[in-house]
Amino acid sequence: MDPLSILLDGARARGAFVLRTVQNPPWSVQVRDRAPLNVVAILRGTPWVVPSTGDAVRLDVGDIAMMRGPDAFTFADDPRTPIQVVVQPGPRRTTPAGVDLPEAADASVRTWANGMRTRDDGPDGSSVLLIGKYRRPGEIAMRLLSALPPLLVIPRAAHGESAVVSLLAEETVRNEPGQDLVLERLLDLLLVTILRARFIRPDADAPAWYRANGDPVVGPVLRLMHGHPDHPWTVAALAGRTGVSRATLARRFTDLVGTPPMAYLTEWRIDLAADLLKESDATIDSIARQVGYGSAFAFSAAFKRARRISPQRHRDRM
Repeated sequence: MDPLSILLDGARARGAFVLRTVQNPPWSVQVRDRAPLNVVAILRGTPWVVPSTGDAVRLDVGDIAMMRGPDAFTFADDPRTPIQVVVQPGPRRTTPAGVDLPEAADASVRTWANGMRTRDDGPDGSSVLLIGKYRRPGEIAMRLLSALPPLLVIPRAAHGESAVVSLLAEETVRNEPGQDLVLERLLDLLLVTILRARFIRPDADAPAWYRANGDPVVGPVLRLMHGHPDHPWTVAALAGRTGVSRATLARRFTDLVGTPPMAYLTEWRIDLAADLLKESDATIDSIARQVGYGSAFAFSAAFKRARRISPQRHRDRM
């Protein structure tokens, strides 16, 4: 499995929140819920997204916007429209002054509409947005998401007619057994589609580890580290697998990735362990061996050096 596939596999929705919203003009909603990642697909209308810093961007039908938290952002029919609703953690809807708004009956399943309550897509001039929120991305996912700008807009032309968006829109308003799991998996698939489209572009500002994947020496080393973190790798062993000297590998890896090979491997192992501690009931000793440490003691010492917290404390902070 290539490094991007491994990182994308780690970017999975856990406790995700999916909502369809119909907004009739004039409207302006600011989101301050501090979600680590928001994915918004435009199903109808030409709304604006206004980041905390930077210029407002006008969106069109089929465009997808990704906002990396925890900064606030605003969606509106016009950037000049005063903010009417603020989405707080919870989520709670308040006025800009922080006063809770009365809970109104949603238009249909997982659908919030301002003004007119309707079960269709609203009158002419309305905007229909499909919103997915990632609440708890893991450490591996954050390694990938941290490479993204605070606001990323994927135009319709860049991803084509995404069948995933249509299917997610259909499933969002259904209420059947297992529906939350279905929505999480579809949201994952949409995220993978977007990120892959982003990183395969030749003009993309891809992170160093992604660019290094194409190097004939460093690429295979990254695949070995990512695919077999439990192996007792050394610079000599990695160099031997790629047919270069230790000095050549160390220099080339550091130049391309920005970190010496063993330091990178340690970071990768600790990130993997941090996710395993949150997502599984495996013992600390078992997790230690899965990520290449010979004992729970050695793993705990390395984890505490890297995170300034013990593995058990990290697990308890779920």
